[in-house]
Amino acid sequence: MRLLEDRIRKDGVVKGNDILKGDSFLNHQIDQLLADEMGKEFFRLFGDENADKILTIEASGIAVAVMTAKHFGKPLVFAKKSRTANLSDEVWTAKAFSFTHKTENTVMVSKQYLREGERVLLVDDFLANGCALRALRDIVVQAGAIPVGAGVVIEKAFQPGGDELRKEGLRIESLARISAMSEEKGVEFC
Repeated sequence: MRLLEDRIRKDGVVKGNDILKGDSFLNHQIDQLLADEMGKEFFRLFGDENADKILTIEASGIAVAVMTAKHFGKPLVFAKKSRTANLSDEVWTAKAFSFTHKTENTVMVSKQYLREGERVLLVDDFLANGCALRALRDIVVQAGAIPVGAGVVIEKAFQPGGDELRKEGLRIESLARISAMSEEKGVEFC
């Protein structure tokens, strides 16, 4: 998606050779018009899958997932990273390691919001090693629902997650695929 690639070139900040900060437009401060265009593109890519729900993990993927759900006209569900007092005791859970935060989280979705037979589109902001998408897919499968694919905003294609998940049969559509990046050279797209 040219619009997103241009924005990454303009406002993305590379740290080292594996961290891309998109927080000025994607997940700390959110450009709602860009997020809406990304949601529209995910609908173009996955609209024929007849998704019943859109599923993401809190918190960074929520904005784009909301816009995606808007274009599908379907509910957005997000997996929580911590148990709150108002969360049902009946939840689907999976473990997801965050390389950004260097923590392992048990993510959870209330069983009342994800049911057997539902078709579920996964949405996330970044794909590197695939831990978040694996956890979301595992939750969908536990529920007896069907993961119809994964919409990813930015894929670090030089890391193994996307290739591994594709080999496992998950359809992944990434709006921007990065082949390499460094502080010196910036971002190179596939």
